[in-house]
Amino acid sequence: MMTRESLRERGKARRREAILTAAYELFAERGFDATSIADIAEAAEVSPRTVTLYFPTKLELAMEHFNAFVDQLAAALHARPAGQGILDTVEQWLREQAGAQSDFDDLYDRMLQANPQLKGLCRGRLTDVVQDGAKLLAEEQGRRPDDFAPRILAATVASVISELTHRSEPGDLETAMTFIRAAAATLRPA
Repeated sequence: MMTRESLRERGKARRREAILTAAYELFAERGFDATSIADIAEAAEVSPRTVTLYFPTKLELAMEHFNAFVDQLAAALHARPAGQGILDTVEQWLREQAGAQSDFDDLYDRMLQANPQLKGLCRGRLTDVVQDGAKLLAEEQGRRPDDFAPRILAATVASVISELTHRSEPGDLETAMTFIRAAAATLRPA
């Protein structure tokens, strides 16, 4: 028997999903700037207040999917098993992401393609994870966190992740990881 709380939580999750889907469809169709909270509420069949209870600003709403994405990457990097390298962790995480692609991910990509300003914000947010990744790579390689080698390798990984998540074909992940590992091999050990 379902508890009242689980029904409530499922209802909240459905409203949240409806709001995100409506927003991303409208952002893709009309553009981020031309879409209002009221437009999103109408499309999601909720009140504008409900939209802002879930997402206080339109920008938070637009960035929600990407923020969850990079938070998952950061969590995977920090929770990697002892002895597992950063690049192996990134590859494993990317394979899991590729296997979990959904129609919502395609909608999100369409929304980003229609709104270059949001795409730029995503790159900025990815920079935060890159800096964290550079520290982890430096630690793994016995280098200082501000050394050039881990920073450039982390930036390369971030660029590859960005490309793979927005436009990839079968076989691209293998090509990308070969490229990253070759780049890593050219960096002299500390």
